Amino acid sequence: MKKTLLILTALAIQLIAGCASLDTPSHSTASSSEKQYAAITEIDSYAPPASGGYTGKTTADGGVFWRQLRQGFSLTGTQQAAVVTRASEYGRNPRQVERIFARGEPYLAYIYTEVKKRNFPLELVLLPFVESGYDPFAYSHGRAAGLWQFIPGTGKMYGLKQDWWYDGRRDVVESTRAALNYLDYLQQRFDGDWLLAIAAYNSGSGTVSKAIKQNRKAGKPTDFWHLSLPVETSAYVPKLLAISDVVRRPSKYNVVLAPVNPAPAFAVVDTRGQLDIGVAAELATIDTEELYLLNPGFNRWSTHPDGPHQLAIPVGQAATFKKNLAALPAEQRTKWVRHKINKGETLSGIARRYNTTVTVLRSTNVLKSSNIRIGQHLLIPVAAQDASRYAALAKHLQPAGSSSNKLTHQVRKGDSLWNIARQYDVSVNQVTRWNRLDNGKLIKPGQQLVIWESGKTSANSKRVRTVNYTVRNGDSLYGISKKFSVTINDLRRWNNLSSNKYLQPGQHLKLFVDVTQLSTSNQT
Repeated sequence: MKKTLLILTALAIQLIAGCASLDTPSHSTASSSEKQYAAITEIDSYAPPASGGYTGKTTADGGVFWRQLRQGFSLTGTQQAAVVTRASEYGRNPRQVERIFARGEPYLAYIYTEVKKRNFPLELVLLPFVESGYDPFAYSHGRAAGLWQFIPGTGKMYGLKQDWWYDGRRDVVESTRAALNYLDYLQQRFDGDWLLAIAAYNSGSGTVSKAIKQNRKAGKPTDFWHLSLPVETSAYVPKLLAISDVVRRPSKYNVVLAPVNPAPAFAVVDTRGQLDIGVAAELATIDTEELYLLNPGFNRWSTHPDGPHQLAIPVGQAATFKKNLAALPAEQRTKWVRHKINKGETLSGIARRYNTTVTVLRSTNVLKSSNIRIGQHLLIPVAAQDASRYAALAKHLQPAGSSSNKLTHQVRKGDSLWNIARQYDVSVNQVTRWNRLDNGKLIKPGQQLVIWESGKTSANSKRVRTVNYTVRNGDSLYGISKKFSVTINDLRRWNNLSSNKYLQPGQHLKLFVDVTQLSTSNQT
């Protein structure tokens, strides 16, 4: 299918901030500069889905969708000085605003439909503009992910599954449900005051309640504009009201709102069980990258074995997908390998070889422990097609912060994984993973190894995000590497750090983070 790539350039940091959070110190006390989402500063290429690329006529007000959206605006405060200032900033960067809305095109109509169903202010359709720039793969240094920027704990509270297979925080359908449920709870807690609810979405309801209590004690008004809130939260609500004013009066800000199809770009289809993403794309007659764009919650080559058993399919392909899926033999839905255990093998080594986890192997083979015996057979789920065809598996084929230039290295006498990794400026773990080498397995002269050459961040690496991290008191390279599932060597290489220098509070580090590796790590 022919698709036109719209290359998205780096966005100004001031356009995007905020994250849905619990009332934790890490979210309520972080400075505004620390909370900026560096994940949005380096934008990958965007290819609209088959049902996207809406060709409605461009008009001065953007067309039917934007008119419908404006009609549901009900929040007040656009004349506040902070809102006027922020709207002017958007007006000075109109092309950046347009690019963010272009990326949100596959999701806007769906979000609109869900917000309207609940009779909520339609300004909430624009909240992901502030949160994530409509990037479902956005990831903040505070571990918030997805369009609505849920941190792990809040995501769990609102029913978003997060594990090796899947991260519901990035699932467009599930995260939208969770975000609107959360916002509904907040507006009820604050007696229908949506500005307070939106502020609480950013800093936590406890932070807002505390500010209200302080104002009452001091005899001051308790509306949003009179509260003493964290700097980021004080700017958060004005950002939403400002972008709403831009949408209300685009010509005033020199913004051209491209037409958006008023009907959702995708239909949610029940798959009735686990299904390989590559197979699903073929059934829908689209490519895997397009399918992952609509289903960004899946971390692997397949949907979750335990559900959710549903896929978002471009509207134009939904009927074809359903028909082809009904005719698909059950044994072709996923691919399994039968592995015979050899002497010296461990469950963890086998998991690494097949790019899976011990937990998955134990679950699929109903193992009570990690003890295995020689001659025993294991069933292992694997991708049905070549891994390079899976957008979600790009992270396994190329290192974070690398280009996609594939090399072949022929092992010479005296070579070791360590010196090979050093030669190509990659890590031993990466070489091991790319070549499915068990830890401790010797390499032999003449053996050929796949290497993905180190270079600049690939624009097509959908799951790698750049995170700017500010060092805090007590931080160490070890602790930061564990928090973001990267290696200490990578941290040093990315930031030109020598081994004999200590980190200093306030120091800024750049990290290339694989967001799919964070679903099962650092969960709090």
